[in-house]
Amino acid sequence: MKTLVLGSGGREHALVAALHRDAHTTDLHCAPGNPGIAQLATCHAVDATDATAVVALAKELGVELAVIGPEAPLVAGVSDALREAGIAVFGPSQAAARLEGSKAFAKEVMEAAGVPTARAQALHVDTREEDIEAALDAFGPTYVVKDDGLAGGKGVVVTPDRGQARAHVDAVLAAGNPVLLESFLDGPEVSLFCLVDGTTVVPLLPAQDHKRAYDNDEGPNTGGMGAYTPLPWLPEGGVERIVREIAQPVAEEMVRRGTPYQGLLYVGAAWGSAGPQVVEFNARFGDPETQPVLSLLRSSLGQALHAVATGTLSEIPALEWEDAFAATVVVAAEGYPESPRKGDPISGEGLNDASQAIHAGTKLDGEQLVSAGGRVLSVMGKGKTLQDALAAAYERVDRINLPGSFVRRDIGAKAARGEVHIPSVQ
Repeated sequence: MKTLVLGSGGREHALVAALHRDAHTTDLHCAPGNPGIAQLATCHAVDATDATAVVALAKELGVELAVIGPEAPLVAGVSDALREAGIAVFGPSQAAARLEGSKAFAKEVMEAAGVPTARAQALHVDTREEDIEAALDAFGPTYVVKDDGLAGGKGVVVTPDRGQARAHVDAVLAAGNPVLLESFLDGPEVSLFCLVDGTTVVPLLPAQDHKRAYDNDEGPNTGGMGAYTPLPWLPEGGVERIVREIAQPVAEEMVRRGTPYQGLLYVGAAWGSAGPQVVEFNARFGDPETQPVLSLLRSSLGQALHAVATGTLSEIPALEWEDAFAATVVVAAEGYPESPRKGDPISGEGLNDASQAIHAGTKLDGEQLVSAGGRVLSVMGKGKTLQDALAAAYERVDRINLPGSFVRRDIGAKAARGEVHIPSVQ
């Protein structure tokens, strides 16, 4: 099956790596790709958000499946353009992708579907000063402030500092965008990827991301500093409960609205005293959770994605997984996430092996690999235990050189020590 993957980050490198080892994939292309992806697929200098250019490339190549990695092309309607051109595409329509593109819309869908989530209030550019202050009064003492639209995983401020919360509200409103205040949800977070084809929902392995920049969950929110899978602390039947109480009702509600969901629904949920509650939805694979999750997939990823794209997900065999743990640790550039430094040389072992290092923000300067983004590499580890997987990842991290870079040294550490607990599960 000739396949085209759209995107240039770590998620797309992980998708390409899984498709590359898949016997169903006979010819693999990526637009625009990155140096790591170029080791496995033919890369094309095409803007993934340019629907006209993407359709032209797909037709020229004769692709049988297009896989959309990032959120921006989905919200821009690239999946719709590909479908209109008769090309099978993995990725929801522009209308369905509003589950990620507008947090207010996602709240509306969840309310209609009876899905548990944090209470929320939207603030707009014309909201009065006294109403903003009243809203902050109602949502403390831990404030959750979210950009309503796309923010690349960095549009959320979670803080006990009212001044910091108000500053983020003001910054988003000043940019002409709405902002959402939410109640803080207790309990550890779960990332669950679900393949969704109308009302058919097939979950992948559950993972946990680490959003804060520094050890002990300190510093600003980022796009993700590391992740691991599966979750040793998740209650038995936990995945099935998230599907039953969250993913399935949302899929059915989208069908009722005439905008059936066809792609990857990312459920970010906090599992607290009231059970799992939605923190956010994404309309695509998450980064960096995709990296460890797909590294454990034994089934054909191409077959599964094509089944979603063609409406036949209910007909494929149950997914099979390696009986192991996997983890990834992000090597971040100096200054990330506020102002990452770019152009620094990268050297070390395993840089051309996707089982060891996934490229997220790299480019070639001549023949020299250099940093080109905030999250530069996702370094991989796998093992029979979570401790083994983490040890393998950190051993590889220590063999990579990038001036000024930093990593979190506690990815998965609490889970490995048995210190992640769900409060008073109901």
